[in-house]
Amino acid sequence: MEDLARTVRIAARALGRAGLVHAYGHCSARIDQDSFLVCPARPMAQVAVGEACTVVPVDGPLPEGVLGEVRLHQQIYARRPEAGGVIRFMGPSVMALAALGVVPKMRHGFGTYFAPAPGLWDDIQLLRDDAGAAAAIDTMGDSAGLLMRGNGAVVAGASLQEATGLAFYLEDMCRIELAALAAGLAETAPVIPPDQAARRATRAGRIFERMWDHLTAGDPELDS
Repeated sequence: MEDLARTVRIAARALGRAGLVHAYGHCSARIDQDSFLVCPARPMAQVAVGEACTVVPVDGPLPEGVLGEVRLHQQIYARRPEAGGVIRFMGPSVMALAALGVVPKMRHGFGTYFAPAPGLWDDIQLLRDDAGAAAAIDTMGDSAGLLMRGNGAVVAGASLQEATGLAFYLEDMCRIELAALAAGLAETAPVIPPDQAARRATRAGRIFERMWDHLTAGDPELDS
């Protein structure tokens, strides 16, 4: 369990250093089919070496002190047995595009990991009840990511390491879409078709491992 908690802490600090979270945001890693481990309820860049994470049931009330939107994690783990990591984040491009109510298109390699398209939860209220969290994750569909209007995004991966890479990818996908909109090219710029997207969204070649190495470099717990 401590090895998993260490990974959660490393991911939290990495997301903070990358500017994908600030005062708000949270990440978790699955323990088993019935439970997962979530980072401390504090700004993620400030999570301390060795700080305790919290075990949360996939089905049941949140433990005391756990942030209300961790219900989103519960909904994903309950619906996706293959999910091993979930991240709630607020990258600047994600926040901007979500506030516009615009879903980014698959225009570059990183975007293909969200085929057929990221979901969009078109409600600015914070998701702090089970019904709202369930409805939001419904709109995620089969995608690895969900934009929430005015409130950032959620991603899910096979592991927390993969989810960390996906958070970076979704932020970059939104950056590209904002650039297309700013250039007036959003209606005419190329979009990757589904067959090409399926081939491009590879896990081979240490794709996610290298992004993990990049984002976590220098972390104080990395070699402990």
